[in-house]
Amino acid sequence: MAVRKVIRAGDSRLKAKNKQISSIKSAKTQKLIKDLISAMHKVELIGIAAPQIGENWMVFITEPRKTKARKGAKEITDKIRVYINPKFVFKSKEESIIWEGCGSIGELFGPVSRPKEVQIEATDEKGKKFTLRADGLLARVIQHEMDHLAGVEFIQKVTDYNKIMVQENYKKYVRNSPLQKKNSKITKIEYKNL
Repeated sequence: MAVRKVIRAGDSRLKAKNKQISSIKSAKTQKLIKDLISAMHKVELIGIAAPQIGENWMVFITEPRKTKARKGAKEITDKIRVYINPKFVFKSKEESIIWEGCGSIGELFGPVSRPKEVQIEATDEKGKKFTLRADGLLARVIQHEMDHLAGVEFIQKVTDYNKIMVQENYKKYVRNSPLQKKNSKITKIEYKNL
């Protein structure tokens, strides 16, 4: 089976309204989840939302882990998580800057300020509702993917456009910087079934 292609900025499906999923256990929804995971792995992303493969549904996946762009240190990794019909229930007032990239943007990375900690409610791939509170890179990926569901790309939120750089220079100058490491560290993952 062919892996779905990650669509790029400028494709109207990235800006289209995304629909709630009503039949979570349906073959169509389960196939969409599998397609998202395989596309995320193929392109070496740490998160992906349905619009990025041209499907306008309210679902995304996170899996902070080692990729070509990101180191896989234990303190910034997490397992695969599926979020269906997600909504935020908390965002901290305190923000942090983490350099972000995106499979739909290409090789560019830039600094983005977002809430340091978030809590989200969603349903998983088995139809179980849950709440997840997290910080660090996991909170960052959740917010990045939630933006995709709202038709927003990270490039719209870059704090300083003079600091945008290609992946090669991100890996050379930013990835191992003290600030990037400190703000990416995951110190909180509180998961609860609802």
